[in-house]
Amino acid sequence: MSEELAHIRRRLSDEGEKTIAFFESLSDQDWQRQIYQTGSDWQVREILAHFISAERAYQKYLGEVLLGGSGAPDEMDIDEFNEAEVPKIQGEPEELLELFKQVRIDTIKMTESLQESDLSRVAKHPWFEEQEVGWYLKLLYRHNTMHRMDIQKAIRAGKPLPPSEDHRTGRQVNPTQ
Repeated sequence: MSEELAHIRRRLSDEGEKTIAFFESLSDQDWQRQIYQTGSDWQVREILAHFISAERAYQKYLGEVLLGGSGAPDEMDIDEFNEAEVPKIQGEPEELLELFKQVRIDTIKMTESLQESDLSRVAKHPWFEEQEVGWYLKLLYRHNTMHRMDIQKAIRAGKPLPPSEDHRTGRQVNPTQ
C-alpha cells in the first residue's frame, strides 16, 4: 500500500470518528437547530443526512470512474440532488449516526482495493468539475469538517448562518492533506 493511500484511509477513519464524536456530543436542543438560511433551511439532522447521501454518491461515481467511467453526469445539479436526497434519509440521531458509520466504513473498504495509480484518475463533479480521485477522497473528510464548523458557528451565534457564496465554492475546501 502506498503512503498516500494509507494517509487517505487514516484521515477518512480519523475524521469519521471526529464527526461521530461531534454529533454524539450535541444536546437534543442542538439537533433541532436550524443551521442554514438557504435551501431547505437544514437543521443539524439534515446535515448528517447530507453527509450520508453525499458519501454514497461519491462511492457510486468514484466506483464508476474506477471501472472506466467519468464520474457524476454532466447534467447533475448538486442543489437538486441535495434537496431530493437528504429528505429520504430519516431517523433518530442514533440511527443516522449508525448509517454514517456504515457509509464511512464502506468508503474505507472501497479504498482498500485502490492502487496508487487510481488516485490520479480523473472524475467529474457537478460543482468542482474534473479532479483526481485522490482529491475527491480527501474532499470527503474536508467537506464534513466544513459543515461541522458551520454547526458550531450557528450554535454559538444562536441563529442560522446567512446565505454565503463560501458554501457554494466550498471555501478553502481544496484538500491537500
